[in-house]
Amino acid sequence: MPGPHEVLVEVAAVGICGSDVHYYEHGKLGARVVRAPHILGHEVSGRVVALGPLATHHAPGDRVAIEPGVPCGACRECLSGHYNLCPTIRFLGAPPCDGALRGRVAIREDFAFALPSQLSDGAGALIEPLAVAVWACRRGRVGTGDRVLVTGAGPIGQLVAQVARASGAAEVIVTDVSAARLALAEALGATRVLDARVELSSAGAREMDVLLECSGDAAALRQGIAALRPAARAVVVGMSATGAIAVPLEAVHARELTITASFRYQRCYAAAIALAASGRVALGPLITHTFDLQDINDALRATREDPAVVKILVLPARQAAGPTLDAIQAEPARHPTAA
Repeated sequence: MPGPHEVLVEVAAVGICGSDVHYYEHGKLGARVVRAPHILGHEVSGRVVALGPLATHHAPGDRVAIEPGVPCGACRECLSGHYNLCPTIRFLGAPPCDGALRGRVAIREDFAFALPSQLSDGAGALIEPLAVAVWACRRGRVGTGDRVLVTGAGPIGQLVAQVARASGAAEVIVTDVSAARLALAEALGATRVLDARVELSSAGAREMDVLLECSGDAAALRQGIAALRPAARAVVVGMSATGAIAVPLEAVHARELTITASFRYQRCYAAAIALAASGRVALGPLITHTFDLQDINDALRATREDPAVVKILVLPARQAAGPTLDAIQAEPARHPTAA
């Protein structure tokens, strides 16, 4: 049963994130280590099926997207507004907190956000990575007329590029080594795409206002920094597999560049839902594969084994006559040049 201020949600869809794959393959991610049987999954949507005795925000049957990190609300970081940095945050799927790859999950009611009717359950699960993209663009202060470079065209890079365009960026260049992912980025509104193996300066990508580094690759960060104009901004969004990347400090110093990072998000869910519901960001085209819950091992391996994968959904409640992939992908979308 849910706690006093919680709702119990029947899980409809769960997105597979790179962090899930790290836990699955290596048993850890950074300092978090899996020490006991553990349930993964933090990109989740579903339907409210029960309320805690003091919960008033939702009603049974409401469709919701879940913000998976519930902070303590009392530490220095929480009280200063940085609740995403709470040292004791309980984040679904991050040990020791079990995740959403199961039938039902309880969450504090104010971390369950109502989904409008135009968004499918599949899109609802992708509100979480979209919130990551919204926060990354906020950290980079992306605004009207900016020239933005996005390195890495995985799911987060695809969403970051779309949010940058919706924030008013005049130019959004996306780099990657996958031709298929670059084609998708272009179809979703990137003004230009480049093979990451080409030197950016020789391809005419320089004097950029903002770098949003989404690949976690050391070379991408170095090339991205080299493409920035003086006094520009860089946001490190992707996590390095090695945990350490050398930064070209001479260039940072000589051009007074601002380098920061983004970690998850704070107060971004409402904006993410609005962007998706309006069609200013398209979520459906990112979903390339769906799996039933009993096939979760295949789902977690597919991200490594199948180069065609962009985003995977697991559908715990899917029945034999459940939604097809074509139906899940058919989200409203348009690509304006400004917010």
